[in-house]
Amino acid sequence: MSTEIFLLAGSIVLGFVHIVLASHAASWQRGYRWTAGPRDDNVPPLTGVAGRLARASQNFLETFPFFAAAILAAHVTGREGVLTLWGAQLYVWARLVYLPLYAFGVPLARSLTWNVAAVGIFLIVAALFV
Repeated sequence: MSTEIFLLAGSIVLGFVHIVLASHAASWQRGYRWTAGPRDDNVPPLTGVAGRLARASQNFLETFPFFAAAILAAHVTGREGVLTLWGAQLYVWARLVYLPLYAFGVPLARSLTWNVAAVGIFLIVAALFV
């Protein structure tokens, strides 16, 4: 298994971590009866850590498909190399750092970390064209 595919698998695990943390934080804020119920009622937006974890999870789900598609395209076309290795590592490590930065409300570093992950995706895509 290539390092890039291994990092893709690791990012899948990270995605589940996002979902589990956001789900439990929402349950703590709204109560487990709400979680177990049909969730038909309008509820106020999540606040504090629960809100930040929900937004971090949504943000991960917005970038992950691009990362996964880029890794799989590079793998299938045999374009894995230095750019894809660096790109995959930048994406996964930055997304790993991004989660606690967002959860704890660290504004500037969080945004910079998001940009590092985006650069990682762009490196992988660049490898498809060189």
